[in-house]
Amino acid sequence: MRVGLDIGGTKIDAVVVDGSGAPVHRLRLPTGFGPDAVLANATTAVTSLAGRVGVDVVAFESVGVGIPGLVDGATGRVRHAVNIGFDDVGVGSALNARLGVPVRVENDVNAAALGAYLAMSLSGSVGYLNLGTGLAAGLVVDGELWRGSRGVSGEIGHVPVDPGGELCPCGQRGCLETVAAGAAVARHWPTEGAHPAVALFAAADAGDPEAGRVRADLAAGVAAAVRLLVLTTDVDSVVIGGGLSNLGRPLLDDVAGVLDHWAAGSAFLASLELSTRIELLPPGFPVAAVGAATIGARGPATVTAAAV
Repeated sequence: MRVGLDIGGTKIDAVVVDGSGAPVHRLRLPTGFGPDAVLANATTAVTSLAGRVGVDVVAFESVGVGIPGLVDGATGRVRHAVNIGFDDVGVGSALNARLGVPVRVENDVNAAALGAYLAMSLSGSVGYLNLGTGLAAGLVVDGELWRGSRGVSGEIGHVPVDPGGELCPCGQRGCLETVAAGAAVARHWPTEGAHPAVALFAAADAGDPEAGRVRADLAAGVAAAVRLLVLTTDVDSVVIGGGLSNLGRPLLDDVAGVLDHWAAGSAFLASLELSTRIELLPPGFPVAAVGAATIGARGPATVTAAAV
């Protein structure tokens, strides 16, 4: 048995998977903020899963961790995970010291990309487009992650598309993330509810013209992300995941409509058949945690305890 942890901005999604990679137990805990709290909660997640399975923690083959930020997969160090209060933390070595189990750490979107690839029985090359609070992509080629030379492959959310646009948390202006992510929806369609995107689509369906405009802008932004992924990597398919993917078929149809509209005016884009390459992540499956568990079992694990 192996453990996978998806450490997000607000929660840790933790699973135990069996030898086939299928999840057999799952739990969620608050993430906390700052290294001490996050590492303590991650440790609790693993020990709680061990209790549910009825084994000691050391019975687990490995622990894989998907976490936001720039991740050095060889050392397990995480930098710039600002939404959970991290700057430069040896997550892999710290958890290994606490658990006594081999630990491997990967960027959360990369982990989700691999999880989606496996869960959906995909083949060839896949771009996983994560539409959460922010926007990023993970790339899988023939079952292996493509990380790039410095681990930033797929960070297309920080490609500027409007030099005069809104300031992005990365310090640039008009990044793709500022127009095609959950934070952008919340900013342009503020609501007291917990799910601004759901409220947006409901208002647009009810005929609200401003909601219709914001919804159209979102679709165009996501379509631009799909186009960018295909033009730069020529992946066989693009899987749309993350929180916004829970909008389901209406979002997929909106994005496909934009891509088809662009194709109608460009023989080049038409030849790429962009709208046929996109699909939605199946709802409810813990892809990032399962992907993390798979990563934990692959390659060299982080086993040395170093200063955090």
